[in-house]
Amino acid sequence: MSNILLRLVLVCLGSFVLTAILGRVLIPVLHALKAGQSIREIGPKWHNVKAGTPTMGGIMFIVPTAVLVLGVGFPAMLTGVYEQLLVLGLALIYGLIGFLDDFVKVRLHRNLGLTALQKLLLQLAAAIVFLALLRYNGNLTYNLYIPFFNVEFAIPWPIYMIFAGLVIVGCVNAVNLTDGIDGLAAGVTLPVMAFFAVTAYCWGSNTLALFPAALVGGLAGFLLYNFHPAKVFMGDTGSLFLGGAVCGMAFALDIPLVLILVGIIYIIETLSDILQVTYFKLTHGKRIFRMAPIHHHFEMGGWSEVKIFSVFTGITVVMCILAWLGIFHRFG
Repeated sequence: MSNILLRLVLVCLGSFVLTAILGRVLIPVLHALKAGQSIREIGPKWHNVKAGTPTMGGIMFIVPTAVLVLGVGFPAMLTGVYEQLLVLGLALIYGLIGFLDDFVKVRLHRNLGLTALQKLLLQLAAAIVFLALLRYNGNLTYNLYIPFFNVEFAIPWPIYMIFAGLVIVGCVNAVNLTDGIDGLAAGVTLPVMAFFAVTAYCWGSNTLALFPAALVGGLAGFLLYNFHPAKVFMGDTGSLFLGGAVCGMAFALDIPLVLILVGIIYIIETLSDILQVTYFKLTHGKRIFRMAPIHHHFEMGGWSEVKIFSVFTGITVVMCILAWLGIFHRFG
């Protein structure tokens, strides 16, 4: 095993251990602060038993990930390598937006935190700054790489910025929407981060690989507490951080279209919600799904939360393998 690969494995294991330890401390603190989750009135009635479960648990994997990326990646930053810092920064900004949203919910005891416009403007601003810095750092081109075909299409930079900004904001909110049952967002995102870690390592972006490697360990540690029955929820703090992490890695590696494959569950969750709302309005009350997003549809069909977690995560693993087959020869 090479020294670089060993370092990535140790970062992953270290993040797992730190997250597991932090969870033992953080959950009682969240209970003491009465940082309990309010359950949406329009959500499944059986989720009412989850009311009061601590939220903002995303802090549990955010802190170890940030500490390890900054600590282990510090020597590289001294030489002018900042790509891992840019991705971490984007994820942290989205995590902060989520934290503000969670704080409003907890303090005012409302399920809806920041307004949709407030979140949209903050998320879009963060995406634009990130893309500009990534471009300045030399990580991002204005060429759109097409997986499997191994071709690129040049796009004017202003148009690419609009496209990329919309992709990031849409993907971040899709990850947030996926966080609807115990362990689902963490379980689906874990193989996505493993895919990015392997891709970055194989393409020689060893410092960039630190971020997803640390997050893989952090998510595994978080699932010790978030797997059904959940003792803590990640909240918007965690889900928006994960959304930023997923998008950040895709653009830092300059393969944004791979999100269609690795993020298939995020996309299906979002489309199911859009279709449900649209059809409901057009037909004046009829529904396509029993309940949206689609994980609730399966819940109402008799699937357990564990089964949904397993199936959705399994689909993501398969799609990540397919994504690798589509992009591995780019720098081969």
